[in-house]
Amino acid sequence: MKIGILREGKTPPDKRVALTPEQCIEVKKKFPHVSIYIQPSPVRSFKDNEYSDLGFELKEDLTDCDILLGVKEVRIEDFIEGKIYLFFSHTIKKQEYNRSLLQAILKKKVQLVDYEVLTNKEGFRIIGFGRFAGLVGAYNGLRAFGLREKLFDLKPAHLCTDLVEMYSELDNIKLPPIKIAVTGDGRVAGGVLEVLHHLKIERFAAADYLKTNNWGKAIYTQLIPADYAKRKDGSEFELMHFFNNPEMYENTFQPFAQSTDLLIASAFWNPKAPVLFTANEANNSDFRISVISDITCDIEGSIPSTKKASTIDNPFYDYNPKTGKLEDAFSNKIIFLFRRLIIYPASYQKMLHSILAET
Repeated sequence: MKIGILREGKTPPDKRVALTPEQCIEVKKKFPHVSIYIQPSPVRSFKDNEYSDLGFELKEDLTDCDILLGVKEVRIEDFIEGKIYLFFSHTIKKQEYNRSLLQAILKKKVQLVDYEVLTNKEGFRIIGFGRFAGLVGAYNGLRAFGLREKLFDLKPAHLCTDLVEMYSELDNIKLPPIKIAVTGDGRVAGGVLEVLHHLKIERFAAADYLKTNNWGKAIYTQLIPADYAKRKDGSEFELMHFFNNPEMYENTFQPFAQSTDLLIASAFWNPKAPVLFTANEANNSDFRISVISDITCDIEGSIPSTKKASTIDNPFYDYNPKTGKLEDAFSNKIIFLFRRLIIYPASYQKMLHSILAET
């Protein structure tokens, strides 16, 4: 079998890669009959010679490969007819902006294996946002808050050499007595909590968080679906019922929207489930949230103000709740930070390997 590692072709350029040089070695050891070829890239976090020095051939034309591995959407013009592709297509939720991509896949008889729909026998996803998405998403949310309030200016996460440097940046800031809400309890939320724990921010149960006003320090709460959704028929909330029948629920997030300064959204969202809040609710005078780090980043999804994905170079933009339009960052009431899929740039893959090697 021949496997081709794709060069990420989207604009702006993406530095990530499906398999690092070390992972290619692991594949070869476990599957000696597999050959791996690397499509050259001038922007990839791992240089071409890091692969070739380990014996992996650089190859521009991957036509003779059986399987092609990427990270983000493949450009329509780059598809090789009849091949098997693995990447995040962002089509499973019927995203309108990728309709032409799915049409091209069908036209060119491409077999798509979408990371987003790979599950284990219990039906849970095995590939998705991870710990580093949470780490960087929380960090960038705090960076946005500092810039908006003119309190501090953290170094951009992708310019930090590793997690140690990122944490050292956080060690130099002092947060005012703000309230932070984190949604989700998966791998992404775990990364978010690591950052909040590093800052020694005190955790409050959801009910206590809503009642606490004169706290004198930064605090946070972690919200699960039972905290911000309820059954329409008034029956008791059941998590598996919620997962299996999301259309039978409605949102109850408003008390938290009225009590939160920084929202870090890291929960998976089903399009049939209620949104976290509506555009009309964001325009209410008692809507308090001023900064949102939307790690989930479903365009026009659970957070209706998520109207586009940001980039590493331009990570922030404002949403005007009165007009429903986007504006320049830090110019209006609410600033939203968005990242797309695997939130960390490829340099963090190196960081991750370093951490794994140490542990």
